[in-house]
Amino acid sequence: MNIYQHFRPEEREYIDQVLQWKSFVEQQYAPKLTDFLDPREQHILKMLIGEHGEVRFQFFGGHSGLERNRALIFPDYLVPNEDDFQISLFEIQYPRKFVTIEHRQVLGTLMSLGLKRGKFGDILVGEGRVQFFAAAEISQYIKNNVESIGRAGVKLVEINTADAVVAASVWDENELTLSSLRLDTVISGIYHLSRQKSLALIQHGLVKVNWTTIENPSFSCEEGDIISVRGHGRAKMIGFDGKTKKEKLRITIGKQK
Repeated sequence: MNIYQHFRPEEREYIDQVLQWKSFVEQQYAPKLTDFLDPREQHILKMLIGEHGEVRFQFFGGHSGLERNRALIFPDYLVPNEDDFQISLFEIQYPRKFVTIEHRQVLGTLMSLGLKRGKFGDILVGEGRVQFFAAAEISQYIKNNVESIGRAGVKLVEINTADAVVAASVWDENELTLSSLRLDTVISGIYHLSRQKSLALIQHGLVKVNWTTIENPSFSCEEGDIISVRGHGRAKMIGFDGKTKKEKLRITIGKQK
């Protein structure tokens, strides 16, 4: 069976990487820790490794209910704990009375350090505080190189992951009935837009799937995808729930409030 036929062509490189990780654990009988994975990458890893073999996996991003998680792939003799995921949590201290720091500013600053996105987990903005998770192996580098975010001078303080704030954003789950998984159809259903309006948003480069701009309206959405439409917010393809009697697709989606 050709395993690639179940996934997108552009996901082939990542599929090969997951299979290499699995092979490493099988041959070395030792655990393998990944970078932070987005929901689609987590879904693919789960599909490829399975849940009943001698190689197991577990996701953790520093706290429960997070979007981006590291995966620990391990032989069945091992019982993982949170320390095995090697995650640091940083609190950003800044003059709150005078400036506001937004999610996009934090991400932009972190990406400007020359590190790949996989080294950073969720960015939490809530309760008047701003925090972010990062791979422990780069924690010192971050502390040495981040002195400002936007126009604000900042200080990064590493704190216990148990002290993570509750992020302001929440996924509001709903069920949709769609004729297909084409991107323009999915956007029309999620955001209650006409197909013509959805098509225009896609063609003008205003739509991202898993943080990549997609300009092809026939792009096929999959479980675990994060869809972002400028001016309309983000949505998550949570699960596929079969078909109706009229052969339409039942989809559970989450919209970020």
